[in-house]
Amino acid sequence: MRFRVPSAVPLLAVGAALASVATTAPAAFAAPGAPGERPSFCGHDNRRTPFAQYLCAEPGQLLDVRIGDVHPTQPSLGYDEVYYKLGRYTLGKDAINKKFSDWCEADGRIEAVAARPGARLDDPFSFTCTLPVGGETADSTAAMKTVVIGPGGEPFLTDGHHTLTSFYETPDGGADLHVRLRVLANLSTLTQKDFWAKMRANKWVYLSDPEGAPVRINELPTSVGLANFQDDAYRSLLYFGRDIGYAQDSVPFQEFYWGSWIRDSSGVDLSGWDRNDLASYLAAVEATTRAMTALPRTAPIGSGFTAGDLDALEQWNAGKAANKGEFDKLGKPYADAKPGKLAYALEYKRVNGLG
Repeated sequence: MRFRVPSAVPLLAVGAALASVATTAPAAFAAPGAPGERPSFCGHDNRRTPFAQYLCAEPGQLLDVRIGDVHPTQPSLGYDEVYYKLGRYTLGKDAINKKFSDWCEADGRIEAVAARPGARLDDPFSFTCTLPVGGETADSTAAMKTVVIGPGGEPFLTDGHHTLTSFYETPDGGADLHVRLRVLANLSTLTQKDFWAKMRANKWVYLSDPEGAPVRINELPTSVGLANFQDDAYRSLLYFGRDIGYAQDSVPFQEFYWGSWIRDSSGVDLSGWDRNDLASYLAAVEATTRAMTALPRTAPIGSGFTAGDLDALEQWNAGKAANKGEFDKLGKPYADAKPGKLAYALEYKRVNGLG
């Protein structure tokens, strides 16, 4: 049975006896008002929208969301990043399944510290996060995925497409899984035209396909899930290059900007890149990330961003040798006690016939 939040009423506060047990956070929906009175819906006229429960969300709020409700703001994913996550969830060697830590981090509560036998992602009472609901910190909420509330209360995901897609594709996840998202803005009173103008102005939407061709608003996916997205190979490559060629920051779609640079102007030869071979994939990551760290901080990357804006590292692999640091971790084979991310992605593809 999936854990679901009733759409018309908030969750009750978690009792003190359950404070250390993971659960989804209460969503701050509109109060129902006195008996016989209609809810105010924060002054909205449209009370019949399927997203009415999100209409009153406030900026900064940790909003409980059904992941099948979120509307993506990008047309593609790095499939191999999702394959890594699914490989870690289904073929992993962790003492506590990584999917529980990913959920706890996404929910603003750091990581999983315990899981019962038979624990499931759709049963948050079966595993325990570092922090209880209500114990979140500025650092823990900074790591959360983000959402903008659009016309009619529809939630538009601005960060977390890979994570939520991985939850969607996991056997104990799916569209009805709940997790909290941090609200960036509530633009639900705007017209569609003004809403998308605001989204573009804030760079909260990415409208290019993997080949760099423009994508129209009405061509964006309407839900998470691999089948709804195009596969962007460069986006995958950039994911595996984190902390080797650049540091992840708060710029939405950071890796897509780097990906367009790889495709259009990096000068890196990836013609021999085999996405199903560990050594070839690792060589592609190394060539690309070395080119990134060789750039001047002021070098233009695209969409008005420079290499410094997009947090290119000043030294490749943070100054460590190839047999040390993040690059060394990335290259560990699946046979290792702690396989690298690439190995998990490739093993998942092999086991599931996706190569």
